[in-house]
Amino acid sequence: MNFCNLCGEKLKFIIPPDDDRERFICEGCGHIHYQNPRMIVCTLPVYEDKILLCKRAIDPRYGLWTLPGGFMENDETTHEGAIRETQEEACANIELVEIYSLYNLPHINQVHLFFRANLLDLNFAAGTESLDVKLFTEDEIPWQQLAFIPVIETLKHFFQDRIRNVFPMHCAEILVDPDTKKSTTNALLTNQLTN
Repeated sequence: MNFCNLCGEKLKFIIPPDDDRERFICEGCGHIHYQNPRMIVCTLPVYEDKILLCKRAIDPRYGLWTLPGGFMENDETTHEGAIRETQEEACANIELVEIYSLYNLPHINQVHLFFRANLLDLNFAAGTESLDVKLFTEDEIPWQQLAFIPVIETLKHFFQDRIRNVFPMHCAEILVDPDTKKSTTNALLTNQLTN
């Protein structure tokens, strides 16, 4: 950011009074421009024993497979965003079941939220951001061609949880070492439900 979107004056990056983080502050009107993490809303669409995946037609990770999802828009709920993204990427009709997993990615200022969803019919197709859309059984999942770590983690949890037919919420942080660029996933919470 270089200029204030309220008055057009230059911004400076300093710690405001009574704060502990640097923020963009307008030199003219004094407005503080907060930059907050971006919310990614996704679905895990299930049809019988299969999962719906999309082959990406955009960067990052062009040509790799992912669960339907994307950036939440202003003026929509997480539920609305997840349904919209699934319709945009897979032209699929779904019914959300529940929040299933949440991943914090502080190195890229993102939070990824996944909903388990029922795929209501087989009328799906590649949207403008997808090269292909396909149903996969667990054995057919192209594990080496999955685009994002939160997708891999969500799918691993799902197939483990499906064995017991108990689907707790999973929450973790994905950290990247700035020197090696290797990532680690640290579980923060697994809400274990008992019968």
